[in-house]
Amino acid sequence: MYDPTVARLTYRALLGRRRALILGALPLLLIIISVAVRGLTGADDQTASDVLGGFAIATMVPIIGVIAGTGAIGPEIDDGSVVYLLSKPLKRPAIIFTKLIVAIAVTMVFSAVPTLIAGLILNGNGQQVAVAYMIAALVSSIAYSALFLLLGTVSRHAVVFGLVYALVWEALFGSLVPGARTLSVQQWSLAVAHKVVGGDLVTSDVSLPTATVLLVAVTVLATWYAGQKLRTLKLAGEE
Repeated sequence: MYDPTVARLTYRALLGRRRALILGALPLLLIIISVAVRGLTGADDQTASDVLGGFAIATMVPIIGVIAGTGAIGPEIDDGSVVYLLSKPLKRPAIIFTKLIVAIAVTMVFSAVPTLIAGLILNGNGQQVAVAYMIAALVSSIAYSALFLLLGTVSRHAVVFGLVYALVWEALFGSLVPGARTLSVQQWSLAVAHKVVGGDLVTSDVSLPTATVLLVAVTVLATWYAGQKLRTLKLAGEE
């Protein structure tokens, strides 16, 4: 189902100069914050967990997911250039699957790698904090990419809706409202990180089995539905 040509075009669209600068801004900010915090407080496990959980996982990863997920297909639908892709002898679910793989890869590179580096700067991976949050970033990258790719397929305002979800639901309600935490990708990924660290440095309101089921279900369903929506997208001249 993976198509190298679609992947190459998607990588080129996502990693163009302007979009690459946007993708790199938050990771750079995370590294700068980590250097400053390490210089001011020294190596502290709890501080490292607070910075990585409060900024990297709660803010940086979902926003990068929005940019990569919606950018993988949304602009092509908005400007109509998707018709050239859909006119090729490619199954439309295969197009979605390929774009999802690209979005996941880009989100992981721009979120998980900086998270690991920031963790190493903050406390040298004491108590596996850096690795735990890196894994959380990897896991959440998959679900975010699927969700935001779906948004890019069904809405012309996908970036706006994605940012509302990332900044309002995930960062605000997902942190403050107990009931909302169960439906938070952030909390699902923190359940995985908690398993790596153990103890109370990383906590989640969702158990690991529940988080695993929800992560898989959301990823699969969002990808399937995006494929269905693209399948029903009509080209000019189609009956």
